[in-house]
Amino acid sequence: MFEEKLRIKGAKSLGGEVKISGAKNAVLKEMAAALILPKGKSILRNVPDLSDVNSMIEIMSLLGADVDYNGSVLEIDSTHLSSDLVPIELARKLRASFVCLGALVARFKKAQVALPGGCDLGARKVDLHLKGLRALGVTIREEQGYIFAEAEKLIGTKIYLDLPSNGATENIMLAACLAEGETIIENAARDPEIVDLANFLNSIGCKVSGAGSSNIQIQGVTLEDLHETDFDCLPDRIEAATYLIAAAMTKGKVRVNAVLEEDLQALLSKLEDTGVDIQIFNAEKNLVDILINAENKDLGATDVKTMWYPGFSTDIQPIFSALLCVCKGTSTVVENIYNSRFQHIEELHKMGAKADVNGEVAVINGVESLSGTQVEGRDLRATAALVVAALAAEGVSEVRGLKHLDRGYEHIVEKFKALGADIERVSDIVTETDEAVAAK
Repeated sequence: MFEEKLRIKGAKSLGGEVKISGAKNAVLKEMAAALILPKGKSILRNVPDLSDVNSMIEIMSLLGADVDYNGSVLEIDSTHLSSDLVPIELARKLRASFVCLGALVARFKKAQVALPGGCDLGARKVDLHLKGLRALGVTIREEQGYIFAEAEKLIGTKIYLDLPSNGATENIMLAACLAEGETIIENAARDPEIVDLANFLNSIGCKVSGAGSSNIQIQGVTLEDLHETDFDCLPDRIEAATYLIAAAMTKGKVRVNAVLEEDLQALLSKLEDTGVDIQIFNAEKNLVDILINAENKDLGATDVKTMWYPGFSTDIQPIFSALLCVCKGTSTVVENIYNSRFQHIEELHKMGAKADVNGEVAVINGVESLSGTQVEGRDLRATAALVVAALAAEGVSEVRGLKHLDRGYEHIVEKFKALGADIERVSDIVTETDEAVAAK
C-alpha cells in the first residue's frame, strides 16, 4: 500500500508573505449551526479546503442538507433535512461532529449522534455538553456509542460550566437559540471561534450577546424568525501561529497577512520573549498583517503555561515547544488542558532535541540545531510541530502522519514553498513490517 509523507530539506530561512485561511474550528461549528435554518441558504466564505470540512459536508449531506462547496465558498441549504442521525463511521472522523447534537435538538427536538472522534489528546469528555442540554429540558440516554436526545420543548435557564469548554458552550448555544425564554451560560468559553459562531447565529436571526466574555446570553427565537445569511468566517489563529513560529525557528522574515491581532496576543508576547522582532500593520477591515523578523537573532528560552483563552493556546503549544528546542537556555512548558499533548516530544528526540516530560510538564534544554530524520505525527498539532522542526533541521527529514495534518492546514506544502522552503509531498510504499512497527 502507499502512504504519503513530506520530504523536507531544512536549514533554509523562510521569507515572504503568506495568506491565512479560514478558521477550521469556527467553520465546522458554523456548518453545524446552519442545520437549524429551516428555509434558505447559509453562505459561508473563507472556508478552508480541509479533510475535516469534507467530513462535515458528508455528515450534512447524509442528514439531507444540500451542500455546494466551490473554492472557498460553501453554500448550505438545510430546508429539506431528512434525518437526525449522525452515524459512528462519520462522527469518529472529527470531534466537531458532536456539535450537530445541539443543532438537531434545536431544529427537531430530537437527535441521534454518535460520540465523536478527532485527535487523541487524552480525556475529552462530553459530560458538560450533556449537562447543559439536560438543563434546557433534553432527555438523554447513551447506548452503543450513541447519544439519544429528545425534548418535548426547550426552556431557557441559567447554566454554569465547571470548565470553559468550547464544545459544551457551542452545543448549548445552538440548542438555546430555539429555546423558550433566556439562557445564560456562565463560565463560557471565550475563544474567538465562539465569538464567530455567535456572529453567525445572529446573522441568521438568533439573539446571542456576551460572546467573548465568560457570560453568554441567548434569547430564544422561533424557526419563523430565522433567515438566510452570507457570512465571512474569521482567519485561523492556529495556522497563523504555525507560520509565525516557523519563521522564528528558521531565522527567517515572514509577513503573515489578514489575521486578528488580539487572537494572537499570548503567542506574540512569548515570541518577543525569545528575542524576535515583531511589527504590526493595519490591513482590510479589522485585520492586521504581522511581520516577524528573526534574521541573525540568537533566540533565548522562555516558559509557557497553556490556559483557556485568552491564555496561551494548547493547540499552539506543540509547535512552540519545537521552537524552544533551538532556543538557548532552559524552557519549561506546562500543559494544563490536555493530558496527552506531548506526543511530539519523543519524535523531536530523534532530531536531537533535549527535552524531558514529567506528567504535564516538559523541560526543554535548547540545542544549537536539530538534525533531519524520519518522524511521525500522531495528532494534528504534533504533526505540524514536526514539520516546523524539519524546516529548521540540518539535512533531510521525512514527516509521516499527513492524515492528521490535512485536517487542519490548507495547502501547507504550497504555502511553505512560496516562503522558500524545500518541501514536497511524496508517496511511499508501506510494507506490513513498516505498519507493524508503526502500530507499536
